[in-house]
Amino acid sequence: MFDFCRSHTCGELRENDLDKIVTLSGWINRRRDHGGLIFIDLRDRFGLTQLVFDPDLNPKMHAAAEKLRPEWVLSIKGKVRHRREGMINPKLATGEIEIIVEEMEVLSKAKTPPFSVSDELVEVNEELRLKYRYLDIRRGDIGQKLITRHKAMMAIRKYLDSEQFLEISTPILGKSTPEGARDYLVPSRVYPGSFYALPQSPQIFKQLLMVAGMDRYFQIAQCFRDEDLRSDRQPEFTQIDIEMSFATPEQLLPRVEKLLQVIFKECKGLEIQTPFRRMTHAHAMEKYGCDRPDLRFGTELSDLTKIAARSSFTVFQEQIETGGIVKGLCVKGGVDLSRKQIDDYTTFVSRLGIKGLAWMKYQEDGLASNIVKFFPEELQKELIAQLDMAPGDLVFMVADQPARVNQGLDHLRRKLARDRNLIAADHYEFLWVTEFPLFNWDDTEKRLLSEHHPFTSPHFEDLHLMESAPAKVRSLAYDVILNGYELGGGSQRIHDSTLQQKVFELLNLSPIELEEKFGFFLEALSYGTPPHLGIALGLDRIIMLLTGTDNIRDVIAFPKTQKASDLMLESPSRVADAQLKELGLEEIEFS
Repeated sequence: MFDFCRSHTCGELRENDLDKIVTLSGWINRRRDHGGLIFIDLRDRFGLTQLVFDPDLNPKMHAAAEKLRPEWVLSIKGKVRHRREGMINPKLATGEIEIIVEEMEVLSKAKTPPFSVSDELVEVNEELRLKYRYLDIRRGDIGQKLITRHKAMMAIRKYLDSEQFLEISTPILGKSTPEGARDYLVPSRVYPGSFYALPQSPQIFKQLLMVAGMDRYFQIAQCFRDEDLRSDRQPEFTQIDIEMSFATPEQLLPRVEKLLQVIFKECKGLEIQTPFRRMTHAHAMEKYGCDRPDLRFGTELSDLTKIAARSSFTVFQEQIETGGIVKGLCVKGGVDLSRKQIDDYTTFVSRLGIKGLAWMKYQEDGLASNIVKFFPEELQKELIAQLDMAPGDLVFMVADQPARVNQGLDHLRRKLARDRNLIAADHYEFLWVTEFPLFNWDDTEKRLLSEHHPFTSPHFEDLHLMESAPAKVRSLAYDVILNGYELGGGSQRIHDSTLQQKVFELLNLSPIELEEKFGFFLEALSYGTPPHLGIALGLDRIIMLLTGTDNIRDVIAFPKTQKASDLMLESPSRVADAQLKELGLEEIEFS
């Protein structure tokens, strides 16, 4: 049998390897027949090497090469020689040499692929790429992103080990607990009618490890959430999970900054500046309309409610009277926007539930629009001053309930930045958002819900509000943001069992639910729990931003579609009746 074990990879040989006898194995990338000579580009994940089949030197090999086709797996033995004058390829790492093939064996033949593997520039429908994911990876671009992911994971482990964090694995089969999204459930054969839950995160386990005295923990953990998907979410994802005892955010956050600094240096060669900026949740919502602002450009939001309330514009007046607000943003140089473009932006925000988009242009003779007449000259001057407008600028204004106004202007701000090229390439702006609310009010369920999760510590300055005004209590939570994406979030944890039980009660968990879902956890807290805190960073999202894609599926080896299906495995799928019966599920009817 032909010895297919490689002496070199397809991206390794150089001029100093001339006259060596080498063995290469890989896939046929391209075959070119130049009449006499046949050229084959042999490919593996390390690169390409040109093979030459010369009928004058080896007619048998040349005849065999005529039958070769793209994507066949080939192993060859041959001699390295310098490429002829004018044939050097400076774009290829191996572009100065080629191999004169002396022996070869076809290790595996291939059907014609459903799309071109050798040409990455050919546009291919994403569903087809996902169905044949192994071919998509072989094309190169996805493979390179997976290599970047590997480098990041190695850098993470090396840095956290240097900071005395222990990598500890936690269970995949766990207990269903309320953590903000639906659980994936796994039926138990041994305990019919009972279910495991796949972990949304290792949250409880990592806190228990602090109770257990492990002091510093990390894990590159697989997590699962049954939630509606989008381009930066997957039902199964990977997070960098970190927990630390006897520390506050002032000890953890700089370490997280250093970790991200190491990742960007290792994977992209970039020096990330630290410390990162910090901003309270309240400030982020006021100035940017969201808790993950993109700081690569300006265009802050401005609350114009007090000015609008003194105008005679009834649309604004009606919203303010029903608890709404008026906010605006200044588009520098925005007088160049045509009426059609303004109408397009109005349509854009209407998809977010905004009923109208008011505007004014600051021309040489003052503000101009169809609503200026409702604003006396004094109010116009106040608008100009508050928005820091200059001649040539435009202001967009929205009036509605606060949440809708913030969401609409946040999306509009981002779209304007893209449309007007306000974002520099390879520009990274990190930010910590702090002091999130501890709770938010759910109008549907008519009860308080945790803003992050129920183990988040209240801000120590707001403990006196826990009984009288829990909705006003801030938390010791923090999110790290990059270019408008949430990279991760964490908090100081509750280490006092009495306070933890109080939070559960405010979340309207009954004593029976408490005991059923968290009895073991409260019991653990009662045996001496150190103050501790942690964070979970989304590895997939970090790699997505590192590699310049806006699709998280590009950085996961075998991802799901936006409908959570695996087109390659044709999963989820039905299972045999015998399996259902074994699990005690034979009575379930599937539509």
